Amino acid sequence: MSELARRLPNLDGSVFRRPDPAELFPSVVPSHAPRFLLLYGSLRARSYSRLVAEEAGRLLEAMGGEVRIFNPAGLPLVDDVGDGHAKVQELRALVQWAEGMVWSSPERHGAMSGLMKTQIDWIPLALDAVRPTQGKTLAVMQVSGGSQSFNAVNQMRVLGRWMRMLTIPNQSSVAKAYEQFDEAGRMKPSPYYDRIVDVVEELMKFTLLSRASMPYLLDRYSERKEAAATAAARVNQAAL
Repeated sequence: MSELARRLPNLDGSVFRRPDPAELFPSVVPSHAPRFLLLYGSLRARSYSRLVAEEAGRLLEAMGGEVRIFNPAGLPLVDDVGDGHAKVQELRALVQWAEGMVWSSPERHGAMSGLMKTQIDWIPLALDAVRPTQGKTLAVMQVSGGSQSFNAVNQMRVLGRWMRMLTIPNQSSVAKAYEQFDEAGRMKPSPYYDRIVDVVEELMKFTLLSRASMPYLLDRYSERKEAAATAAARVNQAAL
């Protein structure tokens, strides 16, 4: 019996791996611009969650990213139609395309908006044997009509973790959003704007840091063990 088996008898030594620091910094890294999908949670003509998302998009582009913003107008309620609906397919294609995301929601009744939750609910944990959000970076932002609150961003953090996303530590919460934008819909200089710059900068750094090594970061003991068992079963079946 090996020393490893003696100390850890429940461990399958054939698929156990010690993490290798060299794998975290591969020599070949992606050369394309980091890809970001931005979601917002209101359909109002002057939607402050959309305006915040647009500010974040401009900043991401200035930092070298490629940005797409999903327009949720026309997206049906979950299960009200099949997932072949054009807006559902558009959303899911953008999620698969993206390497990082920004979720920007208004706070309504102490929570994220229903529209924000509907968009997230249309994103499956698995799609054609692919987990479309797993390992991708996420930044969360919210706007409020009154004093500063963090209910919506806290909820979105829970969802990001559930979707197996790498949700960055920093976040943005803009209070009295109606005071923070000019008539053209651009955000005025303020500590709230500076925080959005901080969040976007952090999102870009985390995305650049993680995207090349994501396959290694997502390589899990339990899944290697399951794959080995499945392969062994196929061999045994073929031998019959």
